[in-house]
This record gives sequence, C-alpha cells and structure tokens, in this order.
Amino acid sequence: MGVVIVEVCDGNAITSLDIEGIIENEFPEVAVLMNECLSFCGLCRVKPYALVNNRRVFGNTPEECLDKIRQAIKEELAVYQ
Repeated sequence: MGVVIVEVCDGNAITSLDIEGIIENEFPEVAVLMNECLSFCGLCRVKPYALVNNRRVFGNTPEECLDKIRQAIKEELAVYQ
C-alpha cells in the first residue's frame, strides 16, 4: 500500500479516465482505491472528485480533477521527503 491513498467512487465522472492506471504509473508510491460509494451523496453527480489522504479534491472536468489530484499527491509526498 502506498504512503498516499487516492479513493475514487466508481459512479463518479472521473472514472471516464483510467484514473487508477494513470496515477499508479506516475506515482508508484500511491495506491488508488476504487470504491462503490464514498458517502458524499450527490457530489459525484455534480463534479468529478476523489479523496487524497481523506482530503476532497474536485474539478469541473475529469481532466481538471486529475490535475488537482496530481498536485495534492505532490503536496502529500513532500511531507515524506
């Protein structure tokens, strides 16, 4: 398991991207967990989002959200360097 965990609701618009493959290839120290539901009812219908070490990250498009996830991962990894 990675030092950074990205959790994604499988009903979320961000799943239109191969979020698991993209993130885990770019950041080997990160684990992506696909969940049936993250219990933020309605948020997945409004905007693409994910949790990065339990912090909500969202964007207006899946691509914008992915960029913000990358930034949040870099911030989390900076703690360990």
